[in-house]
Amino acid sequence: MGYQVVPVAVITAFWFVIGFIVPCFIPKGPNKGVIISTLTLTAVCAWLFWLVNYMAQMNPLIGPALKKKTIMMMAEEWGNEIKEG
Repeated sequence: MGYQVVPVAVITAFWFVIGFIVPCFIPKGPNKGVIISTLTLTAVCAWLFWLVNYMAQMNPLIGPALKKKTIMMMAEEWGNEIKEG
């Protein structure tokens, strides 16, 4: 699995709209600054969380841990019998 442009572009565009376009349409009021800060911070944190998880799946540090018996059974079932030595 490698880097794909479309998912990164779509998610980035979505969170850009939430964090930087939507705050422009917040009506004036006593809590306008709090709402804008909340939207922007939420968008940045959610996008960063998604990006880190997306990148972590490209090159996982830890693979599945299988017991030797399970590997031998899978190899035999799939026609790649491994001789124990």
